[in-house]
Amino acid sequence: MNNEKNNTAKIARLAMMTAVSAVLLLLIRIPFPPAPFLVYDPADVPIYITAFAYGPVEGLIVTLIVCLIQAFGLGGDGLYGFLMHFVATGIVAVIIGMIYRRNKTKKTAVKALVTGVIVTVVVMCIMNIIVTPVYMGAPREAVIAMIPTVIIPFNLLKAGLNAVFTFLLYKRISGLLHGSGRTVRAEETKELE
Repeated sequence: MNNEKNNTAKIARLAMMTAVSAVLLLLIRIPFPPAPFLVYDPADVPIYITAFAYGPVEGLIVTLIVCLIQAFGLGGDGLYGFLMHFVATGIVAVIIGMIYRRNKTKKTAVKALVTGVIVTVVVMCIMNIIVTPVYMGAPREAVIAMIPTVIIPFNLLKAGLNAVFTFLLYKRISGLLHGSGRTVRAEETKELE
């Protein structure tokens, strides 16, 4: 009975993080000046926090649901938008979830987030070269030319900002996610969990 109650509570918290992510997607959208078709939003922060709190599988599940909502329910870019967002965010969720669950300290959290950002930038360069010409009809040469001036800076900025916000916010709300019902001030602990 207690296990069933814990599972229900966990599902409710994952649903809450999904909803927060979707709301952030709607409320905060900042075009990237060199390429206004690319938009920064902090919707990945609740996903990264979920991966820290529960692990890579849960982070990936929330990523999947949020990407489906964005691509097909909020006027996103359909299959192309879904694929790009799912890969970019899902990679970070899996990486940080796997690294952080081994040793839950601030140092490990920083390592996980930095690794996630670097891998995202590399993978999104590859994804743009392969996928963007197919879905957007852009010449591959034009996409390759955008890598140093648009694709790398945008992905560094987006993933980097979301990683910083995650680091600053996670411990403050982790008590709510783990069922203690209270937030934690940063001074109260030296570890993230």
